[in-house]
Amino acid sequence: MAGYSDIEWTDATWNPVSGCRIITAGCSNCYAMRMAARLQAMRHESYRDTTRKSGNRYVWTGTVHLNEQALGIPDTWRKPRLVFVNSMSDLFQDAVPFDFVDKVWAVMKRNPIHTFQILTKQPERMKDYLICGGQPPLPNVWIGTSVEDSRVTFRIQELSECPATVRFISFEPLIGSVGRVDLSNIHWSIVGGESGPGARPMDEAWVREIFRQCETQGSKFFFKQWGGVNKKRTGREFDGQTWDEMPAPNIA
Repeated sequence: MAGYSDIEWTDATWNPVSGCRIITAGCSNCYAMRMAARLQAMRHESYRDTTRKSGNRYVWTGTVHLNEQALGIPDTWRKPRLVFVNSMSDLFQDAVPFDFVDKVWAVMKRNPIHTFQILTKQPERMKDYLICGGQPPLPNVWIGTSVEDSRVTFRIQELSECPATVRFISFEPLIGSVGRVDLSNIHWSIVGGESGPGARPMDEAWVREIFRQCETQGSKFFFKQWGGVNKKRTGREFDGQTWDEMPAPNIA
């Protein structure tokens, strides 16, 4: 449920929630869905009933587990880490009650040496928690949303209205053009193609339009991967170089 990660823009993952649901096109080939199916087959209790077979693949069932036993894991880490919260799920999905989010928030608050990165496909619910719930932003918590194409760019405005030290967008898997977007309140933009079985191709023009808007609007640009069935072969270079720009982590 937690440990070091090979995701290029973080150090470690922490999963106090497991299980999710498909809500938009970007979810169709989710790596977490495939991994959850393997863990379920291994009888990992946290992933019980979270996936089902649909044709030749496994998909989310919508069953979600709140893993109380995982809440204290960051307390055991003594050296500062960048921590991707719920790499296998979504903290702000409808099935996670705000009183459980409160518990996750409390863990992050008492661990200021770590910088926590929260990524959601439901930024409107995150905004409700932060603004209507009166939850103050924490300096060591970065909040983000996923935007896979122009059909979901409304999420950017929802995210922009959330109080935070760092707001970021994961344009991944980028499966279409996002068009003109407002990145003026977005500190960091991650771009990446889909990878794994059935990966949909990413057009260089889609990457370039985001890159140019990052340049003009001051959002740091991180190019994660071209993706494809073999992401190691396609690599991480864009315009002949690796782009690893990101905000400076909070160090307490």
